[in-house]
Amino acid sequence: MLRNYFKIAIRSLIRDNVYTVTNVGGLAIGIATFVLLMLWVQDELGYDRFHTKGDRIYRTNASFNNDGNITTWPTSPGPVAYFARKEVPAVELAARVANDNGMVLFTAEDKDFTENNALAYVESNFFQVFDFRLLRGNKDKPFPNSKSVILTEKMAHKFFGDEDPIGKVIRVEKKKEYVVVGVVADFPSNSTLNYGIMLPFDILIEEYQANEYWKSLESDWGNYNYYTYLLLRPDAKPDAVAAQLSDIHHSHQDESAKLQYKLQPLSELHLYNADGTEEGIQTVRIFLVVAIAILAIACINYVNVATARATRRALEVGVRKSVGANRGRLITQFLVEASLMAVIALLIAIVFIQVTMPLYNELSGKEITFNLTGSSMGWLLAALVITWLAAGIYPALVLSSYQPLQVMRGRNLTSTGSPMFRKVLVTTQFAASIAIIVGTVVVSRQLSFMRNKKLGFSTDNVFTFALRGDMFKNKQTIINDLKQHPGVEAVTMGGQYVYSIGSTTGDTGWEGQLPGQSLLIHPINVDHDFMQIMKMEMAEGRMFHDSKADTASYILNEAAVRQIGLQNPIGKSFSLWGMKGSIVGVVKDFHHSSLKQQIEPSILFYRPEWLWIVYVRTNGADNAGAIAAGEQIWMKYNPEYPFEYSFIDSAFDRMYKSEQRVEQLFSIFAFIAILVSCLGLFGLATFTATQRVKEIGVRKVMGATSGQIVVLLSGELMKLVLVALVIAIPLSYFGMQNWLSDFAYRIDVDWTIFTIAGGLSLFIAFLTVSTQTLRAAVRNPVDSLKTE
Repeated sequence: MLRNYFKIAIRSLIRDNVYTVTNVGGLAIGIATFVLLMLWVQDELGYDRFHTKGDRIYRTNASFNNDGNITTWPTSPGPVAYFARKEVPAVELAARVANDNGMVLFTAEDKDFTENNALAYVESNFFQVFDFRLLRGNKDKPFPNSKSVILTEKMAHKFFGDEDPIGKVIRVEKKKEYVVVGVVADFPSNSTLNYGIMLPFDILIEEYQANEYWKSLESDWGNYNYYTYLLLRPDAKPDAVAAQLSDIHHSHQDESAKLQYKLQPLSELHLYNADGTEEGIQTVRIFLVVAIAILAIACINYVNVATARATRRALEVGVRKSVGANRGRLITQFLVEASLMAVIALLIAIVFIQVTMPLYNELSGKEITFNLTGSSMGWLLAALVITWLAAGIYPALVLSSYQPLQVMRGRNLTSTGSPMFRKVLVTTQFAASIAIIVGTVVVSRQLSFMRNKKLGFSTDNVFTFALRGDMFKNKQTIINDLKQHPGVEAVTMGGQYVYSIGSTTGDTGWEGQLPGQSLLIHPINVDHDFMQIMKMEMAEGRMFHDSKADTASYILNEAAVRQIGLQNPIGKSFSLWGMKGSIVGVVKDFHHSSLKQQIEPSILFYRPEWLWIVYVRTNGADNAGAIAAGEQIWMKYNPEYPFEYSFIDSAFDRMYKSEQRVEQLFSIFAFIAILVSCLGLFGLATFTATQRVKEIGVRKVMGATSGQIVVLLSGELMKLVLVALVIAIPLSYFGMQNWLSDFAYRIDVDWTIFTIAGGLSLFIAFLTVSTQTLRAAVRNPVDSLKTE
């Protein structure tokens, strides 16, 4: 019997090929999109969850509360780990990590390699806290001494090819030599921590001891530049541990009363900010909803097209019932047909996913793998079952409900099933589609807003490069040579990249400081003419002068002045890292990080000996010539390093790479949602035209024009789209407001966004409906009425 059902189903699908292509195509697109999105969501939620002790690993974040202004950083001072191990029994292990976020030159086997953001300094117990597999080396004592280095498999192969790397020597910056003592498996792509080269943290401790400006790293409570990871004991309470660490800090630094430590679970680092507020999790939730919505749209499309086609099979149902088929058998027959269509759609979806996966990974910035095992198969089977149940049952019930006597007499063939239910389905489809379009418009506008917002300084035609090797000894000569090029307008220097000021310190003091008052601040070292060349604006006071006396001068930003409540700051004393000076100016707030973050307290100071980033402002007419001049000078002093530069505006754009990917994916999914929704609307238009064929004939005989009939038939369906718009507006508004909450500086979700989304949806829907209603309107009325 089942074999016979499949034969009938195959014949039916082949006979009505337009219907088959429409439904199978819609289902295939829906299933493929659902699986792709769920794999993305799974990857995001799976960050850092491969560690066996992951539920006991926490990062120590430092939080400052200055009169309600709370600033939280993912870093902490060096002594935190030291005292956590020594004085907090609930801490099993504490490991510090310091990232080297920049370009570093490595030499191996007489070959030079430059790596960006690949180097980190880690403590010896790093591999005991985390489950990064040490393939070669001693897990209990990975660094025998401070001249050791550990590489990932990928980096070891890059440096030494197929040779055994153990015992090989690597030179860093053509100066220090390190011996390879271990090889670790490549870090998973969904790991927050991801390094290629690891040096012992003891190097930083030794550098502290050798520097006259710094204290011992184990006693410097003012340098918040280290990531501190704690492995707690199974019965430990994170809040209690955080409170103990805060008390320890207060006992060693009187002015830190407003500092509190907070422990953040390892599993939250990727999707939540350091203060616990949501970040990427909002995008995950939205994409989860979009995945379900698109699969639902595809299923609704199937239902609408299947019920629109029902009258064509009414005679078949009548005949089968007349010869003894009961409703149960008919339902089974139609469910077999639905399952066959779902399986075909699934196979097409698998091919589609395989073909598009490389492009999808490129767009999403991920390394998702798709195979017919594991989670990939799980999502495929879930999509298949959902599709079969959601899309197959209702059409089967409708088709099997026809009465043979009514069918044979040609009566009431189109009234079976609920017209209201079909309208609800189409309305739901378009509500989901409109909401996705709204999301696309909001993401696009937010990106445009971030790209065009004034940052507090000029980024136009400014590129930067870092001094290397012998260039430090020739700083002034390099600046003078660059200034001679006709395409160069001005040259200055800084101690950091202005678009990536990550370092912080709490080692500050000022005139009028209250007991227990502290300030976590970004120190920014600049040349005397930096602010003028970068076109920063002063709120009060002056910029730096080219004089040695100004090395004891400080300029605060407005956020710093507000946070410490300093009245009339000009001329008041201020100390940074124990270096005493006075405030000579207040600069207007400027952005030195993503617009996701509030502008935070910053202090500018002038220490020429610490400057190493060159800023070149071109005249805009000959950027290529100015870059070539920079490269020529670079090669003159530093031929072993490749010349690497970056325009500031491009660097800021790169900060929003994840948002750009979200925008691209949203646009694609919006197109898919509209495409599949239009297939469903086309199905309902077909159903409506079929149901009212005789009415159309009568109206034409009575003098109605084709245009009037098109308006009549299309109008009812367009009302459904308007209802969908009304439903979609509040849903999409609250959804996108939640997404925008990740940004400290954001757009308003105003009425123009809904106008664009609604207008686009109405236009596309009208084109879809009118193509079918026009066919019914121009039909010869004689053909419509001859069955009467």
